[in-house]
Amino acid sequence: MVLRRGRSGRRLTAVDLFSGCGGLTLGLKQAGFDVLGAVDNEPLSVVTYAANHPEVYLWEADIRELAVRSLKRALNLRKGELDLLAGCPPCQGFSSMRTLNGSRLIRDPRNDLLRDFTRFVLGLSPRAIMLENVPGLASNRRFDAFCARMTALGYVGTYGVLDAAEYGVPQRRRRLIYVAGHGYSIPLAARAKSRRTVRDAIGRLPRPGRSGDPLHDLPEQRAPHVRALIKRIPKDGGSRTDLPKTEQLRCHRRCHGFHDVYGRMAWHEHAPTITSGCFNPSKGRFLHPTQNRAITMREAALLQSFPRWYEFPTLQHKCAIALMIGNALPPEFVRRHANRIRRALATRPTHYSKGVRP
Repeated sequence: MVLRRGRSGRRLTAVDLFSGCGGLTLGLKQAGFDVLGAVDNEPLSVVTYAANHPEVYLWEADIRELAVRSLKRALNLRKGELDLLAGCPPCQGFSSMRTLNGSRLIRDPRNDLLRDFTRFVLGLSPRAIMLENVPGLASNRRFDAFCARMTALGYVGTYGVLDAAEYGVPQRRRRLIYVAGHGYSIPLAARAKSRRTVRDAIGRLPRPGRSGDPLHDLPEQRAPHVRALIKRIPKDGGSRTDLPKTEQLRCHRRCHGFHDVYGRMAWHEHAPTITSGCFNPSKGRFLHPTQNRAITMREAALLQSFPRWYEFPTLQHKCAIALMIGNALPPEFVRRHANRIRRALATRPTHYSKGVRP
């Protein structure tokens, strides 16, 4: 990959906090950033990240216990040298599912990890910031306090709650994104001129089982009565609600909500939000459009806009892999906003002369 350079000819640099399995880092790289360092404390995500981004200095650590000075020393960074600090603090405490669409107050210690993102902004003084999270954070007092603190530090922020489907990702996924430049504003990316569909993402994959891709070939186990139900659901967007009541599972006949459960994706539409339950048809509209099965883990990753070559460990239980993929940031969504940041940085003078790396 050819790395993009700023006006000074220096490589544009980034650090990824709460890096997960690497979706944010991949999007930053695709936009031309040289990702110097990353931090995460989930062992499987760290293994996956290291397999795909071996050149990045990776901390397997609780960010609350990582000193900014340690990161600066390891990366040979001085305050003010970093171009972009990006991250997605764990967001489960702000999730609309966990809060019942805002009706329940969730006391989750992960909600306060936004303070650690702020701590790294203070210690690094990056030229630009990108923060991504669930929409629920936008109405939380912590986000108001974060925005106020960034303004006090001289950052001019812009944020919005956007659907990743409008930015080249083949799934519906609403996310909050905040971008800011030090002393100047950075616009959010423009919406894509066309949208990608389920067929665009997974339509050309071979059938799983003997494809040669271990992630695609992970076996699926279903009870006989569940397999029989899946076969009866109409192809290409059908749902269990299309079946007569007598052919539905007893638990479904009693349930009037969650209509996407045991539903098929449609070829010409976007996928639903890929979640940690995406391998289980009882968790949503996760059945393949035409084949009588749930989507595979490779298909889930492709619907998240990961490239087909991206490595995920397959010796783990499928639940662990699905959790990692479902929690990932869609790289294409990141890439489009990171491109805007790169262009903004390229027009702004730097405040130092020493390059970060030779």
